[in-house]
Amino acid sequence: MHPFRFGITGGLLTEPHEFVELGVRAEELGYHTVALPDHLDEQCGPLVALTAVAAATSRIRLATLVLANDFRNPAVLAKELATLDRYSGGRVEWGIGAGWKTTDYEKAGIPHDRAGVRIARLAEAITVMKQCFADGEFSFSGAHYDIASLDGLPKPVQRPHPKLMVAGGGPKVLGLAAREADIVGINLSLAGGVIDAAAGSSGAPSRTDAKIAAIREAAGDRFDRLEIQTRIHMVLPTDDRDALIESMAPGFDLTAAEAREMPHVLVGTVDEMCDDIRRWRDRWGISYASWSADARETMAPVVERLAGR
Repeated sequence: MHPFRFGITGGLLTEPHEFVELGVRAEELGYHTVALPDHLDEQCGPLVALTAVAAATSRIRLATLVLANDFRNPAVLAKELATLDRYSGGRVEWGIGAGWKTTDYEKAGIPHDRAGVRIARLAEAITVMKQCFADGEFSFSGAHYDIASLDGLPKPVQRPHPKLMVAGGGPKVLGLAAREADIVGINLSLAGGVIDAAAGSSGAPSRTDAKIAAIREAAGDRFDRLEIQTRIHMVLPTDDRDALIESMAPGFDLTAAEAREMPHVLVGTVDEMCDDIRRWRDRWGISYASWSADARETMAPVVERLAGR
């Protein structure tokens, strides 16, 4: 059983100094990671912003949660991540996914291929990046990338590579994560390219059971070594947990009972939230949870109580 870890994400922050302040404060509060997603909206660019946080902190880990593979060549991205890992003293968590948000692709003029193609491209990119992080020269020829005689330099501090996190909500990407990653992020299903009620219902407990089963089957004997992460999309402190769950459940297209158990929402008092997180670990092996910057202070008592336990 993995000890609990907690992360804070700053995707809603638009000013670089705000994200640096978030990282400094998160370190003070005992969070393990500070993270940025990868979208073409007003948020800060993740690699530059995380570099700024690295300069202002000494302990907190720097997570990409997660980079969209289609936005960058993997050999170039490996160089950037290795540089950040060296600059930060080995604090990078390498999170990467297949890309999902329709508007990102539309804004950038990048073809939004079907999920199977994007996931296959992600699998090749991970292979290329792992070879860039390893010692020696290599070549790679695949359906999506063709690389000749490259020695990826510089090398990261963390060997053989920074901890790899692959996140998703469907069986194909979770299967890839189970085979290749150190951290598997379970999320809502984002196949529609947006977060809506259909995505919300994919977080139901029964659907999460199926996701964990798919991860277990694909991982085989490496399953117990995997760290399972969840993204908390909603944090709602309240002394009347049942009433609030009843009111919010229809927005996720879930029953109140399903919403009460789903591992993407935390509702209630500090005690109730801590109990939920413990139940998630007992049922699904989830030991790593991340939420948005606006819950940083609200959830600090949870972090203090559970971190590392």
